[in-house]
Amino acid sequence: MIKFVKKHKHLIKVLLMLSISASLILGAIILFWISTFKVPTSDSIRERRVIESTKIYDRTGEILLYDTGGNVRRSIVPIEEISRHIKNATIAIEDKEFYSHKGVKPTAFIRATLVNILSLDFDQGGSTITQQVVKNSLLTSEKLISRKLKEWVLAVKLEQLTSKDEILSMYLNEIPYGGVLYGVEEASFAFFGKKSSDVTLAEAAYLAALPKAPTFYSPYGKNLDRLEIRKNLVLSEMLRSGFITEEEYQVALVEKVSFIIKGDSSIKAPHFVFYVIDYIKNKYGEDIINNGGLRVITSLDFNLQNIGERIAHNYAMSNEVNFNAENTAMVATDPKTGEILAMIGSRDYFDEKIDGSFNVTTAKRQPGSTFKPFVYSQAFIKGYTPETIVFDLKTQFSSTCAPNNLTISDNCYAPNNYDDIFRGPVTLRSALAQSLNVPSVKVLYLAGLNESIRLARDMGIESLTNKGDYGLTLVLGGGEVTPLEITGAYGVFANNGIKTNISPIKEIKNKKGEVLETHNPRPIQVLDKEIALKISDILSDNVARTPAFGQSSVLFFENRDVAVKTGTTNNYKDAWIIGYTPSVALGAWAGNNDNTPMEKRVAGFIVAPMWRAFMDQALAKFPVEQFEEPLVENNPDLKPVLQGIWQGGIFATSSSNTRIVTGGPHSILNWVYKDDPKGEYPDYPNPDPQFERWEYSVRIWAQNQNLWQDLPYVLPATQI
Repeated sequence: MIKFVKKHKHLIKVLLMLSISASLILGAIILFWISTFKVPTSDSIRERRVIESTKIYDRTGEILLYDTGGNVRRSIVPIEEISRHIKNATIAIEDKEFYSHKGVKPTAFIRATLVNILSLDFDQGGSTITQQVVKNSLLTSEKLISRKLKEWVLAVKLEQLTSKDEILSMYLNEIPYGGVLYGVEEASFAFFGKKSSDVTLAEAAYLAALPKAPTFYSPYGKNLDRLEIRKNLVLSEMLRSGFITEEEYQVALVEKVSFIIKGDSSIKAPHFVFYVIDYIKNKYGEDIINNGGLRVITSLDFNLQNIGERIAHNYAMSNEVNFNAENTAMVATDPKTGEILAMIGSRDYFDEKIDGSFNVTTAKRQPGSTFKPFVYSQAFIKGYTPETIVFDLKTQFSSTCAPNNLTISDNCYAPNNYDDIFRGPVTLRSALAQSLNVPSVKVLYLAGLNESIRLARDMGIESLTNKGDYGLTLVLGGGEVTPLEITGAYGVFANNGIKTNISPIKEIKNKKGEVLETHNPRPIQVLDKEIALKISDILSDNVARTPAFGQSSVLFFENRDVAVKTGTTNNYKDAWIIGYTPSVALGAWAGNNDNTPMEKRVAGFIVAPMWRAFMDQALAKFPVEQFEEPLVENNPDLKPVLQGIWQGGIFATSSSNTRIVTGGPHSILNWVYKDDPKGEYPDYPNPDPQFERWEYSVRIWAQNQNLWQDLPYVLPATQI
């Protein structure tokens, strides 16, 4: 051997020099490679872009309605807002020496490698929390030696640049919990329905147990016994590390923890949620929904929503059997703020048989008689009064048809009332309260079609765009509106003529916590207060509606002021009811999404019971409030027809100062110019194109009643 060394001494020296050179070169290459690592700085770590989904909550900010993240659900919370039990449990089971090591523990890695080889389980990690942060946040998940070397180097660098608490915060906010769940905040909500700051010791132990193998240990999987064992291991490690006392350990061992049933943490109030998503998309764009990390506090009252969904489903199933009406929808708003409190777009969002995902509350449907209050409001604006008399008689309104042609055809229009009964002279109060069709068509003519549409739009009904399509049928629901907008417009009556901006939003924050928007009701007076009060007074007048609905109908609330109006389309495809108090407006619809007609029954039978069931629950959440009383117009010189006197339209005074109404029974067009009812009496005959048509029906009625048209009428003493 010595001879060999001496003989090849030069060769060995050359080989040694080559080896040293190669080592130096290899070392230099490795050092150069390491120098190319993108070493994070504390600023870059804080500012790194973490893709966060948008979270949509109810009005309390506590109940998660939906997370828009298609692949990732992640919520970032400060370390101070995470339970100490979670932090301690994580350190106890993952990295007991976390606060003492410098980022890596070579001995732990070697030990884990040997255990894996000997046991063939390969379930030992050996990585510190710092290494896991690097692996999860800064590197790919590829299993290569080069990646492991990067992990070690970056872990050491990270420890040098960042505090331990910051590293632990990154870990807890980004650790996977299975499926699309990332971070303890998201996991806490998904599994326990609470914030990470509020979990119990046992719940914290479960959260620390899961990340090792989230799918295997899933509380919804088949390995619950193994999850329980690992949870107990976490608790024992916490005890051994001095994080908890023996007493706390024993209590946590026997604590019964309930995991939220899988699916309960998915979408809630789906029609409303997707209405909110559309709102955000339209205002902020598509990308911010998925990547902006928005925190959206909506206006939804989740308790009220749940009640409404249950009621809507139950009544829809009953209506399907009894009235051939398989679907329902309801929407509730706060008239004072414009906030949407509940939105039930169908009996069941997931019912494909009825196209349940279609949101009826935002769909255009004919509103039937629920449109009438807007027309009556415009009539009151012009100077007509609730006591004004019109004749409820079969009347031909088409100028191309003779007055005695009382039919409905392509050119003729002589509508019926819902019960085919005609009542003679009625006040506008009675006509609106009892939802009489013929008087209401006359009121639309008096109020003006264009003016009525303009008022409805001012009050929030924006769907009425083509006034040429409606004609006098508008007052009977000939146009199309959405339940949401007409319910919001009824809120103007509830709010004394003040319109507020309808919105599903209370507040939106970005991922930095900056407020992007808060709800601004933008109140504006669009209807005179006194007129709004008149409408509310009529719609809550149980005496006035009793002839049509009965004294104890579902529309009557014994101890509350509730204004309400029903509506049914002539073809029985839509049944409506909208009611309100000063605190809440509630609209309800029943029918079929495919426009199949229902049984020929009015809304009072089909949809009113459902509305009443929901209204009772809604009113329990609000204080008792009464409508203000409208002012009574006390003008003795007001035309008799505007004071409820149908026997004539002109006052005369006898020698004994007795006031006498002269002129006999005539239509209102005999006494007023339609656009100036309180002005001069019109010439006779009134040149108005509707005059002869309205007069014809009154003359026939007067003859049948054995009344002389011009018989003077002595005013009762109470009206003098």
